[in-house]
Amino acid sequence: MPDYRIRDVADLLGVSDDTARRWADSGALPSSKDASGRTVVDGAALAAFAVENAAGAATDTTTVARSARNRFAGLVTRVVADGVMAQVEMQCGPHRVVSLMSSEAATELGLEPGSRATAVVKATTVIVETPDGRS
Repeated sequence: MPDYRIRDVADLLGVSDDTARRWADSGALPSSKDASGRTVVDGAALAAFAVENAAGAATDTTTVARSARNRFAGLVTRVVADGVMAQVEMQCGPHRVVSLMSSEAATELGLEPGSRATAVVKATTVIVETPDGRS
């Protein structure tokens, strides 16, 4: 499981470095020190914290050109796989994103709770609802 440095934790949770550091220092966010003495957070602990304390969306730092505009950077929080299919749940800021893919793809991508990933959504249909139910 990967460990994340405070600046990465802040980016993934959509908060400042100072806020992430305060959470770690207060014990609200479980942390430890790496071999160099830097504060780090275990990926699985970060995933659980992200679900419980969803904030703004993380910044997508990839530089790949693509047509899809709906990108949600975040953390994998759950993977349920059987022989053929896998359900991958992510916490992307305040948004919970669920993807269905082959178990083979999930394994090849190394998806597990605490893994960093970006959900890319390209849909041909978007349903819009209004609070008062007008159509």
